[in-house]
Amino acid sequence: MDILKTNPAEIEVGVVGIGLMGSSIIVSLLASGHRVKAVAPIPADFADAGNKIKDQLNNCLHVGLLKNSVSYYFNRLEISTNYSCLANCALVMECVIEDIDIKSQVYKKITDVVPATTIIASNTSAIAITILQQLVSVPERFIGVHFAEPAYATRFMEITCGEHTDAKYAEWVFALAHHWGKEPTLLRKDIRGFITNRLMYAVYREIFHLVDSGKTTMEDADKAFRYSVGSWITLMGLFRRMDYTGLEDYAEIFKNLFPKLSNADHVPHIMEKIVEDNGRGIQNLKGLYPYTDKEAKEWERAFEAFNEDIFRLAALYPDNVAEKERILI
Repeated sequence: MDILKTNPAEIEVGVVGIGLMGSSIIVSLLASGHRVKAVAPIPADFADAGNKIKDQLNNCLHVGLLKNSVSYYFNRLEISTNYSCLANCALVMECVIEDIDIKSQVYKKITDVVPATTIIASNTSAIAITILQQLVSVPERFIGVHFAEPAYATRFMEITCGEHTDAKYAEWVFALAHHWGKEPTLLRKDIRGFITNRLMYAVYREIFHLVDSGKTTMEDADKAFRYSVGSWITLMGLFRRMDYTGLEDYAEIFKNLFPKLSNADHVPHIMEKIVEDNGRGIQNLKGLYPYTDKEAKEWERAFEAFNEDIFRLAALYPDNVAEKERILI
C-alpha cells in the first residue's frame, strides 16, 4: 500500500503505550475517524485502558467533538498486549517513557510485525529524533509527532524530521495532522527540545533565576505570567503580538534587556531539592507549591474544565487553509 496516495480516514493507526499521553492520543485518533490498534507494554496499563479511554471519549462527547456515540468509536479500537495487532497499520506512534533502552526494545517489537512501508513516529519531547531513528531499520520513515495533553482537545502538534527522515513522509503526516484537527508545526531540522520546549525552557530558566535570586516569589511570577501572557498568547502567538503592539519599542527593549537575562546551565536549586525529596507535584502533594488532597483534586477538575474551554475557543477561529493547501498531497 502506498500510504502517500491513501485517504487519511481509511488508514489504521497504531499506538504503543497507553499511559496518560498514549490514551489521549488514541482518543484523538478515534475521534478523527481512524480505526486504532493500541498496544499496552505494561500490564497495569492494559487492565484499566478501556475505562480510561471511554472516560475521555465521554469528555469529547460532552464538548461536541464526536459525531457518533461513544460506543461507536470505542468499537473501532483494539487493545492488546500483542504487537502483532499492528501488522496492517500505516502509521505507528510510540508513547512510552523517555528511556532510550526501553524505546529501542519497543521499536524492535514494532518493526518485527509491520511492513517496511509503515511510518513509525515517537511522541518524545526530550530525545533527538536523529538519535531515535538510528534504532529502526527504516530511518527515512521515522519522525517525531509530539502532541500536547490532552491530545483530543488541543490543536498543538510538533512534527520533527531527523537527519535521515525523508521529507515526503513528514509532509504526509503534516497533512494528516490537519485531518486530526491540529495546527501543526513542521521542524525540518532536528534540534534538541524541538520548538515548543526550547521556548518554554527559556522561560523556565529566567523565572527560576528571578526566584532563586530573591527578586520575586513563585506566586508573583506565576501571576505575572497568567495575567499578562496568559491573556493574549492563545489568540496571537509571539510574532503577531509584536506586530500588533509595535516593533520599534520591542527593538529598544531587546537591546537593553537581552544582556541582562539568565544564561544559567544548571538545574535550579529549589527544584533540585524537591526532586531529591521525591516531590512529584500534585501526584504526591509535594511540589514547588504544597497541596492538600482537596487542592490537588480541585486543580485536576480545573484542568479538565480548562481543556473544554480551549476546545471551544479554538472552534471560533478558522483553520489555516492556506497552509493546508500548500502541503496537501
